[in-house]
Amino acid sequence: MPKKITSGTREWADYNINVIKGCSNNCRYCYAKLMAKRFHRATEDTWKNMEIRQDALGKKYRKYNGRVMFPSSHDIVDKPEIKEACFTVLDKLLIAGNEVLVTTKPSISVTKEVINMFKDYQSQLQFRFTITSKNNNLLSFWEPNAPLYEERIESLILAYKEGFKTSVSVEPFLSSHPQDVIKELAPYVTESTWIGPMNYIPRNNIAEEDQPMYEAIRKNIEISHLKEIYEDLKDFPKIRFKDSMKIKLGLQ
Repeated sequence: MPKKITSGTREWADYNINVIKGCSNNCRYCYAKLMAKRFHRATEDTWKNMEIRQDALGKKYRKYNGRVMFPSSHDIVDKPEIKEACFTVLDKLLIAGNEVLVTTKPSISVTKEVINMFKDYQSQLQFRFTITSKNNNLLSFWEPNAPLYEERIESLILAYKEGFKTSVSVEPFLSSHPQDVIKELAPYVTESTWIGPMNYIPRNNIAEEDQPMYEAIRKNIEISHLKEIYEDLKDFPKIRFKDSMKIKLGLQ
């Protein structure tokens, strides 16, 4: 029987839960942002204004039959009211006995708080840190309000040293040679490192000064380039290729 093709969060978890509308990271490639704009739930200007979903905050969470990804359409950012809401939901999920994949472009302050607050649930919690490049110029352009590389790797190293399960997402990879960041992060990854290309790259309404960044990212996803990356990394320990990349390469 052929392998079922999955996409997005379904490759990582059986369920995904969010407690916030919008995300202050305001990443240019964000699929959640794209969908919110398409269905008039947010605009380009309002997406970055994070709002607590009171229905999700007040909900009682059960034990789910499978892994829960939290959050999936926003981040846990260092703003008191946002952190409190996120930690409240995370606490409920863990108390209910769930295995939780905490996904974040991590700030060191938030990482420290998660580690300190949820140390007793260490066996149920895995971090998945999104670290898409070592190049802070690329990070500042594509993920304008998210932490820079040094803070993200510091978070990864801290979680690893504290004995938490750690994994990394290099999706979408922003540098032309993502092998560099993957190999640098590898000593601190206990579970897996995922890599995938940018899937939604607009061609219209791009400012002239931004065009070179978009042209560079399109070169990243050329089939010949993806093949080079795949051949270089296919035998690398704990590497996982997103289905979106394998489909482009005709591997499934």
